[in-house]
Amino acid sequence: MKRTFLILAAGFGFLAVGLGAFGTHALEAHFAANPSREPTYETAVQYQMFHVVGLILVAWLAAHRSSWQAEAAGWLFAAGIVLFCGSLYVLAVFQISAMGAVAPLGGVAFLSGWVLTGISAAQSSDSS
Repeated sequence: MKRTFLILAAGFGFLAVGLGAFGTHALEAHFAANPSREPTYETAVQYQMFHVVGLILVAWLAAHRSSWQAEAAGWLFAAGIVLFCGSLYVLAVFQISAMGAVAPLGGVAFLSGWVLTGISAAQSSDSS
């Protein structure tokens, strides 16, 4: 499972950098015309990259302690990236306001993932 989470982290990290550059350059005119949408897009990029780091942490935990909590945390981080960040990207670019209702589902996935990451770390047999 650790390999899966590292592959997901690499893919999501690549997309975060690419989408950040896309937002800065290709969407410059869109955000000039819709300035309130740019912070939403920036939040999506930031949270995506934060949770790439979370996926790397989960991969490390899974390598050092096989636990269902670490595995579930990784899948929750991946789901959160898709739901939270994805809905914010769509909201910022296409202004589909219904996406605002999807973001909290991703936020709950992120929060749950961090709780399970903490539980997995706390249950680790490693004393350090």
